[in-house]
Amino acid sequence: MSDARLPSAAEFNVPMTATALTIAGSDSGGGAGIQADLKTFLACGVHGMSAITAVTVQNSLGVSGIYELPPHAVAEQIESVVTDIGVGAAKTGMLASAAIIEAVADAVVRLGVHPLVVDPVAASQHGDPLLRPDALAALRRSILPLADLVTPNTDEVRLLTGIEVGTHADMREAARALHAMGPAWVLVKGGHLTGSAATDLLYDGTGFTELPSRRHGTPHTHGSGDTLAAATCAALARGLDMRAAVHSGKEYVTAAIAGSYPLGRGLGPVGHFWRVRDLPGSVN
Repeated sequence: MSDARLPSAAEFNVPMTATALTIAGSDSGGGAGIQADLKTFLACGVHGMSAITAVTVQNSLGVSGIYELPPHAVAEQIESVVTDIGVGAAKTGMLASAAIIEAVADAVVRLGVHPLVVDPVAASQHGDPLLRPDALAALRRSILPLADLVTPNTDEVRLLTGIEVGTHADMREAARALHAMGPAWVLVKGGHLTGSAATDLLYDGTGFTELPSRRHGTPHTHGSGDTLAAATCAALARGLDMRAAVHSGKEYVTAAIAGSYPLGRGLGPVGHFWRVRDLPGSVN
């Protein structure tokens, strides 16, 4: 075997590629989790990498099993890609347990993983729990203070803050409460509220920005939260500032929801490949 050094991308005159890392659970149905994140990264023009926290037995009808990885195995995956390839931006999804959360937080700090988008996944879209009850305190204590952006839906807001979000005023109260836990930016998602528009609320500790979009009348929105966080993470990896990155993520997921499709006997996924939907054989 040759000991010759491998040529670099620069020597091949290949431009350096933006990279993004997802730290999350696997969805065997392919609609959410690691699978949704990697599809989103690709569609948004970045090289996607993964650190798997748990394997779920999951399809369009729900989650029937969860198998957590050892915390050290999660940390080793993060270290492996950071120390060789480098990470332009990272996101977290399903972190499963307090022990995994602590291992991820330690790796993020030790390895300088930044910027970090935290999607505080607590349950599947079917309501199946994806986070142990004792993990909520660890999430507040160890992960939220490291987040450049946290992206909870209204159910996750309630679990993290105790605030029941039913109005836009509630969203503002929740954003302030979450910001006090340490993240630099908060995006409270309003997709679960009623009304003709799905309005998310972005807060940086000083001012609010509303991000409205037309609501699409489809039940097939499996993976939409993961997709929004991943698209925002990809935009940060490409060098956009936070406000522009969130707008980019919102634009991507809105189009993905418009391009969602039925799959299986339950909830279908959002259409991650809406940018290439006109290719032969693609779903329209």
